[in-house]
Amino acid sequence: MSFFNKVFASIGIGAATVDTKLEKSSYEAGEKVNGVVEITGGSTEQSIDAIYLTLFATYIRESDDKKYTDYAPIEKVQISHPFTVLENEKREFPFTFVLPFETPITYGNTRVWVATGVDIKNAVDPKDKDYIEIVPNSLTEAILTAVQDLGFRIRKVECEEAPRRYRGRYPFIQEFEFVPVNGPYQRILDEIEVMFLHQTEDQVELLLEVDRRARGLSGFLAEALEMDESMVKMTINASDISQLASKLQHAIDKFAK
Repeated sequence: MSFFNKVFASIGIGAATVDTKLEKSSYEAGEKVNGVVEITGGSTEQSIDAIYLTLFATYIRESDDKKYTDYAPIEKVQISHPFTVLENEKREFPFTFVLPFETPITYGNTRVWVATGVDIKNAVDPKDKDYIEIVPNSLTEAILTAVQDLGFRIRKVECEEAPRRYRGRYPFIQEFEFVPVNGPYQRILDEIEVMFLHQTEDQVELLLEVDRRARGLSGFLAEALEMDESMVKMTINASDISQLASKLQHAIDKFAK
């Protein structure tokens, strides 16, 4: 490599390009993601320290009474060791990684993507971004369906910055906001919020927030002071699927009246 080619490579001129190809574009949390990263050399040889993939998700963060869309890394994996890509050379690096169960569902304004980064010393690192759809897995879907079977309808789904006491591996928590549209809860509740705190393949720790409808002066005062909301934690196992609706109803009824 000539002196000038070395200089050009160091400032990103004639540099390598990267293209990540995923097996598909829609996944469930907990599912394996398979794909390949294609590296194409530029007009000069380059030494590459590593190729890595980072899974990101957006969430809403509040600061000074204003809301901002931020993003956080969920998972990061390295898929190569140091290597050299020659001029115009094409190389492929297959990969497999597992989506964390806490990966948020891409409903509403929530976005999830895989960012590919290539570490090249003293150079502009080439990057690639691939958005993916995250759909509910079987246990999550069963829980959301059971809530709807109790007479609720989803009004809003949003990833928000998590309060410190409920913060886990990530700075956000996904909230599913339901409003009663039929049945007995229509007269006594404003809404309920369902939050998935921790999840494995066959177990979910839920946080339910039950918001009672204001009744009379004391009710309006309680609503103004946000005292009309009650929180309950509960654990749902895969073995509970056949009785999910009754289990959720029992939890809601403790605070509905």
